[in-house]
Amino acid sequence: MTTSRNLLREEIGQVWKIDRSEVIDNVYRFEHGALILGPEHHDVSGWPPGEAEKYTPILLDCFDRGGWFHGAFDRTDLIGAVVLENKLMGKSNDQLQIKFLHVSNKYRNTGLGTRLFELAKATAKERGAKRLYISATPSENTINFYMRLGCAVAGEPDPELFELEPEDIHLECDV
Repeated sequence: MTTSRNLLREEIGQVWKIDRSEVIDNVYRFEHGALILGPEHHDVSGWPPGEAEKYTPILLDCFDRGGWFHGAFDRTDLIGAVVLENKLMGKSNDQLQIKFLHVSNKYRNTGLGTRLFELAKATAKERGAKRLYISATPSENTINFYMRLGCAVAGEPDPELFELEPEDIHLECDV
C-alpha cells in the first residue's frame, strides 16, 4: 500500500534510499535553440559517490527556509519524493524551482511521478508562483516525462542554476 505525505526534517536523509537506477541510452542537448537527442549510454546504479554528503545540507537549508518536501511511501520505505524551493525566482519573480523529484525504479511508470509533480504544481500555485522551474538531468526518459506534463525549454535559463548544471535541460511549466 502506498501513501504520501509531507516529509519531516529528520526524514530528509531517506531520499538517498530512493533507487535511482536506470539504463540510459540517449540524452538531450540544447543547441542553437533546439533540443537534440543523441546516443549516450549510462548504466546508473545509484547515487554518485558523495552526493548525499554534498546535497543533504542543501536540502536541509531549503527545508529550514520553508521549502516544501513531500514523500511517497510503500509501507515505511520512501519510494519517491519531490522538493519545492520556497524562494521565488525568475525575471518576474514568479517561479518556484522543483529542487528534487525522484521515484524509485520499481515504481516508475505507475503514475507516481506525475502525482508528485502535480502536487508540486498545486503547492507552487498556493505559494503565489505562476510557473515552475526545473533543472533536469538530460536523460531521454527524464526530459520526455517533463515534456508530457506540459513543460517546455526555459526561454532564459536561470544564470545561477545554469552555471551549477550546464549539462541539464532547463525547463519551465505554468502552474
